Amino acid sequence: MKYLLGYDIGSSSVKVSLLAAETGKALATAMSPKKEMEIEVAFPNWAEQRPERWWQEAVNATHQLKESYGFDTSLVAGIGITYQMHGLVLVDKEGKVLRPAIIWCDSRAVDLGNQAFTQLGEEYCLSNFLNSPGNFTASKLKWVKDNEPELFAQIHKIQLPGDYIAFKMTNNLQTTISGLSEGVFWNFKQQAVAQDLLDYYGISKELLPEVVDTFSVQGQLTAEAAQELGLHAGTPISYRAGDQPNNAFSLNVLQPGEIAATAGTSGVVYGINETATADPKSRVNTFVHVNNTAEAPRNGVLLCVNGTGILNSWLRKLVGEMPYDQMNQLAAQALVGAEGLVFLPFGNGAERVLENQLTDASLSGINFNIHSQAHVLRAAQEGIVFALNYGMDIMRESGVQVQKVRAGNANMFLSPLFREAFVNSGNVELELYNTDAAQGAARGAGVGAGVYASPAEAFIGLERILTLAPTPELQEKYQIAYARWKDVLTQTVLDPAEQKQADRKLDLVANS
Repeated sequence: MKYLLGYDIGSSSVKVSLLAAETGKALATAMSPKKEMEIEVAFPNWAEQRPERWWQEAVNATHQLKESYGFDTSLVAGIGITYQMHGLVLVDKEGKVLRPAIIWCDSRAVDLGNQAFTQLGEEYCLSNFLNSPGNFTASKLKWVKDNEPELFAQIHKIQLPGDYIAFKMTNNLQTTISGLSEGVFWNFKQQAVAQDLLDYYGISKELLPEVVDTFSVQGQLTAEAAQELGLHAGTPISYRAGDQPNNAFSLNVLQPGEIAATAGTSGVVYGINETATADPKSRVNTFVHVNNTAEAPRNGVLLCVNGTGILNSWLRKLVGEMPYDQMNQLAAQALVGAEGLVFLPFGNGAERVLENQLTDASLSGINFNIHSQAHVLRAAQEGIVFALNYGMDIMRESGVQVQKVRAGNANMFLSPLFREAFVNSGNVELELYNTDAAQGAARGAGVGAGVYASPAEAFIGLERILTLAPTPELQEKYQIAYARWKDVLTQTVLDPAEQKQADRKLDLVANS
């Protein structure tokens, strides 16, 4: 029997899954740490983590996996890695990490990216990069150049979080075209590194790692890494991809018109497009998909809402660490629309879907005589769904057909209420599958190592476990609630004139 290993390097934890290559069946999974990893916030809107911690948790999870399921490590045919996107890891010539990683929800570079968008030209950026430079990895690197020049001078290579884990395994400094695109280091029109953006930022192309194919043998496990992990030296690392392209791959979402979703710390809807299109306001973003080729272009159009599972986790602390399934049951006791209570689930960094605005989460419409804990919990889940639905409307405007959505049976999709709200407010059919990100990375490793002849062969063992469609009665109720949610969003966040007028009224009251 051959085995495949998949690592999911998240901002909350590191997860590793072991698959039987022949059957595609998940044999064992382990996660470390048991409690969520900390995000360091030295200043408002900053978010950092230590890459060395990711590696240590990968080591811990691997040992837990081996303890729970004994397997011959020499029979592992490939290792795949998926990771939190848009992070910035900096290493010197010895491979030493120079500073904590600036991760996906850090917002310090928003103004730099917006300035680049304006000065390079919005039309130019959208037609070449398919995105505003925004708060992506290239802009974060520019922030380091401007604010930490002595440290910047020591940089040998930059890495994405998954690149760093692969480096720890192989001692090879590499990335992928998909990875370059997620950092806005890629020019879609020229099919080359985005040299104009690098020149504008004053950054040398030499800081970028060597490019390898997503599905390929990218190196072998070194003796040192093998000893730390308890695995077999020489095992090929044969796949790496950002978490959202990988989530789509794990669900066999590879062709135009197919849609994947996930609702972990952040919430994402990701649709495949064969054309290089961009949202005029860069509220949804386009990246190179894992199966892209010159002959058959495949791009992923990504909608992201930062405040998803993190909001549910925050509420869990407020309700005394109540188990999530109990929170779901309590939320379901309130009626659709939470009797007028509206939750805007932001407050976790700049929201791309809101044109990179830094806005806080808010709860409005509170009536002390009506609303209970159940209403708050329901309003939070509905608010997350409505934010995703708001983004799906933008995706539709960009030409992506959002009708049937696939998701793994994990995170917030475990909540029956969340699923019900998702299909009925978004008018979509939802399919849930028995997979997760780590399993997807393991399947990708099988493709890259040649265990599977093509991506299509990698999905043996993938099973649909639930299909849910909208119902007219619930659809009407959720549409009313969604319209109310959009009104609150427009009045408090999207309409600056109304917001300024409200602020002026508050000032008048305060000074009277």
